[in-house]
Amino acid sequence: MKDFYISEAARFENQVITSSFVVVSKQAKPKKSGDLYLALTLADRTGHMEAKMWDNVADHINCFAQDDFIKVRGLVNKFNGRFQITLHKVRSLQDSEVVFDDYLPRTTKDVAALWATLAGFVAGMSDPHLKALLRAFMDDPQIEQAYKNAPAAKSLHHAFIGGLLEHVVSLFQLCDLASRNYPGTIDRDLLLTGAFLHDIGKIHELAFARSFTYSTRGQLLGHMIIELEMLKDKLAQLPGFPERYKTLIEHMIISHHGKYEFGSPKMPMFPEALMLHYLDDLDSKMDSMRAHFQREPDSEWTSYNASLERPLLNTRKYLENGLAAPVNPPKEEPEEV
Repeated sequence: MKDFYISEAARFENQVITSSFVVVSKQAKPKKSGDLYLALTLADRTGHMEAKMWDNVADHINCFAQDDFIKVRGLVNKFNGRFQITLHKVRSLQDSEVVFDDYLPRTTKDVAALWATLAGFVAGMSDPHLKALLRAFMDDPQIEQAYKNAPAAKSLHHAFIGGLLEHVVSLFQLCDLASRNYPGTIDRDLLLTGAFLHDIGKIHELAFARSFTYSTRGQLLGHMIIELEMLKDKLAQLPGFPERYKTLIEHMIISHHGKYEFGSPKMPMFPEALMLHYLDDLDSKMDSMRAHFQREPDSEWTSYNASLERPLLNTRKYLENGLAAPVNPPKEEPEEV
């Protein structure tokens, strides 16, 4: 187990630490003098931190690469309100020296139980075509393994091993509740099908063996295009699948981001597509808030949340602090004689 985790930076401010990290990004940049310095993004299972090496760069520049595990010695300090490490020494680590669970955040929930929850929802679907389609995906051992391990995003929400599965189970539960409120408008089975497939391309878009990055295919195509290809492959195994269902599912996949500026080539144009977009957006934003509160557990107000474009108020902390404050009891009025 590591001696220092990124989440502990405040406790080690202005102290020299020795610890290990995975290299998320590595750049050599010129100083004003023209000499190079190294600018790194390091990660462990608790978060990311910037790191700079100003001296002896020539001795270290070729000893490690992006996605390598490294051991460093350096000073934890703050720059522009953010913690960083000023590196003094760096060496590459062999995989045999690494405990992988130290570096990638992981769901705290039971993955087998989450998968069983999905299977239970699918088993309860009434439409035989949509049920058969989802079973074709769930019964594929390679897809099952990847679905259980993939993050839902690189950084914005559910960015941890098992995050995709946790997100989709949460989304299934939201879809189940919301569809009951609009029984004459929402086709529950169609909505659940969209929920299962809307991010399944993340299993190929993201690389998550050592750190969370985009694969080359993911960078070039994006998860929506990958999902359309995956859907086509599975439908080839299901003769007689209704063409109109195929069109609706394709639309739900390409419209689930909701707006052109968010990467959707089409906006949601029917009830299940619109509901999928809003519920997906809700679950993503709630997890972004949860993760930010977890990073700053002692703050009523968090620092600026870039994805939500605002600071956040932790209402539990706010109420706890308010209720803990001494309250002057009301003065008793003297009894009339």
